[in-house]
Amino acid sequence: MASVVAGIATACAVLCLGSVSFAENIEIQPGDPGVPSNLKLNLPFAFYNENFGAAVGYVYSVVGYPERQSALLASAMAGSKGSGLFFMMGRDIRVPGVSRLFCDPIFSIGYFASAKGYIDGNPDFPAERAGSNDSDTEDYVSGDGWDNFVRLKFKYLLPIGYGKEHLVNDYQVRGGMLQSGASGAESWNPLASGKTFLSLRPFYRSQQISGDYVDSSQKTNGFDLEIYWDNRDFAPNPSRGNGLKFKVSRDFGWANSSNSWSEVEGEWDQYFSLGASKWFRQRVVALDVWTAYSPSWEVQQSGTVANGPPAYTGATLGGLVRMRGYPSQRFSDKAAIYYGAEMRLTPDWNPFLAWPALQRHLGIQWVQIVPFAEVGRVSPDWDLDTLHSEMKWDGGLGIRLLAKGLVVRIDMAASGDGGSVQMFVGQPFQF
Repeated sequence: MASVVAGIATACAVLCLGSVSFAENIEIQPGDPGVPSNLKLNLPFAFYNENFGAAVGYVYSVVGYPERQSALLASAMAGSKGSGLFFMMGRDIRVPGVSRLFCDPIFSIGYFASAKGYIDGNPDFPAERAGSNDSDTEDYVSGDGWDNFVRLKFKYLLPIGYGKEHLVNDYQVRGGMLQSGASGAESWNPLASGKTFLSLRPFYRSQQISGDYVDSSQKTNGFDLEIYWDNRDFAPNPSRGNGLKFKVSRDFGWANSSNSWSEVEGEWDQYFSLGASKWFRQRVVALDVWTAYSPSWEVQQSGTVANGPPAYTGATLGGLVRMRGYPSQRFSDKAAIYYGAEMRLTPDWNPFLAWPALQRHLGIQWVQIVPFAEVGRVSPDWDLDTLHSEMKWDGGLGIRLLAKGLVVRIDMAASGDGGSVQMFVGQPFQF
């Protein structure tokens, strides 16, 4: 059974991850206005959301350590509702003795109070499966619980395309915009353009939840196997090119795993530069399509699901990445499809340059205004006709900042369920 708290912990984890990027070194051109002297972020912060209440946190990150392409981050946060989280990660740490092999370790421990989960158990909806495409907005359970996980992702750079001669992306930027050193978008041939990675990620997760209608413990362990062609020109903020990803996830039911399951997914994102205009120095159309399917998912005669993946990794919609106008894991089933479109507009002006004292701490290099729209649905089987009928929708406006190498975003969206405000780090697509 999917955990009530899984999506919340995942959201907080991804919030710290920033944009998906692989082995990059960003060189800032001399004389760049408003640029911090280093890419260290050492900052307390405050926020509010439905799960934490009024909350405070602290984040420390450093880009370019222990090697120029690497990054380290640690964060802790606690809220008035009793929720708390501690998270640590490393990115693009080269494995000694293997020049093309990089590692991303992640560790998280969290306790979440009064968290909502769109899973079966609400007695007001005995004949409905929570999370299905037609499920009621109020069909959820709530409770308190722990969610702890460890992941260790190994990424091997294939010697093709841009990656044949460049183990590390060497970007030269000014004002947060790429000037030279594009790592992709030169052709549609992965043998000639972009970087291709093979990844293996062992994972372990333990989830416990207790509430009025639910009392369960779930453990999962297994492996993700992924191939990713990153043919974008500038991974932190693409303006041209594309990305293509295929992933297979498997829990074999070994050790103390609660059950076995499998899941496959694919994603394509595409970027088109519209150039500059009178008001904007960059205009980019960003498009994304994603789909997922769980071949192990079985619905029993009782209506319960056996051998389905946890909602944080399966065919799930809603939350910070896909269908942002809905709560985290609002919809989940055996299959899902999603389409997203954004217009990323970067104005000529940067209001933070007028506040040098604040800039020393934040290092804001640009502001983006981003209208976006999304459609998608989940389904009890992967059928194109079904997946494209009665689709859910949302649309909204995002405000994004580039702060010391991290893209910080606030997305406000309206949907069929009402609306939502998502506070996040990193551009969407290819998470």
